[in-house]
Amino acid sequence: MKAAPNILGTPQCVWAAGAVLGEGTLWSVRHQALYWVDILGHRLHRFHPETQARDSWAFEEEISAVAERASAPELLVTLRQGFAFFNPDTGALQRLHQPEPERSGNRFNDGKCDALGRFWGGTMDFACEAPTGALYRFTPEGQCTRMSDGYAVTNGPTWSLDGRTMYFNDTVQARIHAFDFDPVDGTLGHRRVWLEFGPDDGFPDGMTTDAAGRLWIAHWGAACVTCHEPLSGVELARVTLPTRHITNCAFGGTELKTLFISSASSGLNEQQLLAQPLAGALFCVDVDSPGLPAHLFAG
Repeated sequence: MKAAPNILGTPQCVWAAGAVLGEGTLWSVRHQALYWVDILGHRLHRFHPETQARDSWAFEEEISAVAERASAPELLVTLRQGFAFFNPDTGALQRLHQPEPERSGNRFNDGKCDALGRFWGGTMDFACEAPTGALYRFTPEGQCTRMSDGYAVTNGPTWSLDGRTMYFNDTVQARIHAFDFDPVDGTLGHRRVWLEFGPDDGFPDGMTTDAAGRLWIAHWGAACVTCHEPLSGVELARVTLPTRHITNCAFGGTELKTLFISSASSGLNEQQLLAQPLAGALFCVDVDSPGLPAHLFAG
């Protein structure tokens, strides 16, 4: 059993953005800044903790996940129905591939790169009901493969420290699956249910792995992020937030010991919005142990 981390203090709001659906948290070592998105607000944000500077870019459609390219200034992003390169310096957008044009009721959601720079992104039903979402692997060579299918809402993935297990969220079913993963070939093997959320736990949303191999999971509908032991799934720590819909988390800061947490105002009624004025904000809290740097897209 891995030791529990220490949460240092209480979460602080660093950007009261009022995001409709905050998501896509990614720490940029290159810029020493946090990228995050407002999916339904069609915006990409970047927050610089050292200077408190805030940058934003507007899109004509949903933008849901972000990865930095290893050898170019562009970001790899997922838009409503496909992958694209986006240059924050120039605003140039280069569309790359749409993997499921026949599934017009879907959009992309969460995603990130594995250790060899392949991007893994999931799609979902706009209505969060039909099991039409899938997980795709997009390689640096531009090849896209459907790797797993049959989800209403997908979130994640994240990986074990040895890279041999990939964790992936079947959000509507409140389940986190663990796949056997070949880190060289980027292929999936046996799938099992690793963790199921109870009725008071909300739904598993975005997540990340820290340098000790523990998983940190955002809870949609339960106002928290929890930290879990990677083998047993036992909860080791909990960060409580002042708003209900918590969507994603990523470690950042100079020592990667700051956990940044995104949230959403979507799904709250008028009374709930009045009671939760920080819905859709970006938060951060310090932890006594570091996370891991995000993998770069190798293409």
